[in-house]
This record gives sequence, structure tokens and C-alpha cells, in this order.
Amino acid sequence: MSDSDQTVAAPEEDIRGRSVAAGDGEELGKIDDLLIDDDEGKVRFLLVEHGGFLGIGQKKTFIPVDAVTRITEDRVFIDRSGKQVTEAPAYDPDLVDEEEYFGRVYSHYGYTPFWGVGYTYPPYPFPRGTAR
Repeated sequence: MSDSDQTVAAPEEDIRGRSVAAGDGEELGKIDDLLIDDDEGKVRFLLVEHGGFLGIGQKKTFIPVDAVTRITEDRVFIDRSGKQVTEAPAYDPDLVDEEEYFGRVYSHYGYTPFWGVGYTYPPYPFPRGTAR
């Protein structure tokens, strides 16, 4: 999203900068950016910075928006473990436009890709504080 001219309609709905909590309770890091599907204008992935110490050794990983279960004013909750996020394919800006890369990300998390048969977009954004 940061590399485009797209904006969030309401500032309170912009989840960039919020902490991400895994399904196992682990605090993962912060949402650095959102990947928006240009064709449909929908958020497809959260780009999360995690790991490292004081900004050194941090890794960026995409998490499908399908993993989001709840959003609060300062945190986004996902239904996957911290270990699963840590072991996800690393973010590579050179591969952002490649379907094969995103297919690996979806497969890693166990979701059907948004271009797959029968895919249903999650009800995003979630009302504050609610679970799906």
C-alpha cells in the first residue's frame, strides 16, 4: 500500500503499525504494510516485521488477511502460531508480483489462494474487538 497511491478511507481503520498477536498468544511484531490487490482493491496480505532485537535481524513476512480473527485499537490477532509465521516464506520485494510466490505463502498457512476456485474473501475489516 505504501508504494501506491491508495489510502485508507478512515484513519482509524488503518492497521499499519499495530502489533500482531499469534493464535498461541505470542507477540509477533508490527504490521509494516498491506498488500492490496490492484484489480479488486482488497487487502490480500499483511506485511509483518518480526524477530530481531532493536531492529537488527528483523524478518518481514506476509500473512494472508484470511488469518485475521480480531482487530482492536492497537492489535491484530491471527489464527496461526508464532512458529508458523516465523517459518513462512520470507518477504522478497522482487517476488511481490509473482503468483507462484503467493501460492507458496497461502500453502504454508493452509489457505486457498484468492484466485482459487471457491475462495471467499473474509469479512474484513472486522468490527473493533470482535472475533470471526
